[in-house]
Amino acid sequence: MLRGLPRGWSVARFDLALEKPEEADRAALILAPATPGRTGGSFQFYAHGGAERLAPTPEIVRRVLGRLDDEGIRGSLELVSHEAAPSVPPVQRPERERRRHNLAAQWDELLQRLPADWSDLYVEIELDSSDFLDRGALLLAPVNPARFGGPQTFRFRCARVRGYGVAPEMARRSLERLDADRITGSVRMLRVLSETEHVATQGPVWYIGGKSV
Repeated sequence: MLRGLPRGWSVARFDLALEKPEEADRAALILAPATPGRTGGSFQFYAHGGAERLAPTPEIVRRVLGRLDDEGIRGSLELVSHEAAPSVPPVQRPERERRRHNLAAQWDELLQRLPADWSDLYVEIELDSSDFLDRGALLLAPVNPARFGGPQTFRFRCARVRGYGVAPEMARRSLERLDADRITGSVRMLRVLSETEHVATQGPVWYIGGKSV
């Protein structure tokens, strides 16, 4: 399916229907790294190809599907849709360098690469220097950052419509405060979910390193 996509594809959506719906709970655990949505014995998930720093990647999806094969869980996989990567006009190197360190601009670029129906994000900010940690933590307080990962890394959740996580507008304002203080770094989106439905909960839960985030 991936080989049949046009060059430069950005996001592809897949539907997986299990032959035996009673295996859905077991399949959900195996598919967790691909952050799927679930309806009964069917799953929906995305793969990000041309979009940098977005997960799940095609390799992650291939790996979890291989684990389903190893466990003898069978079903039908369908490529539902795909999106082409947005064309980006060439810019001069000084502008690219400036935007590399502009955290709010990085945030805008990453949001533009998301599918239109995204609902929940798990985001990582890696600061360029340990000198930025104390001031950065203070300015990022509205996003409820957690120290997770590397020594200069913060992570937080973002919810577009409802549920647990900061609003994307507040996340951007917090990054603007870092920019105003000349605190530089990089922004990555580690997990992306679309069209989540909350039933007696404030939102989805991701498990990383055995801990819920």
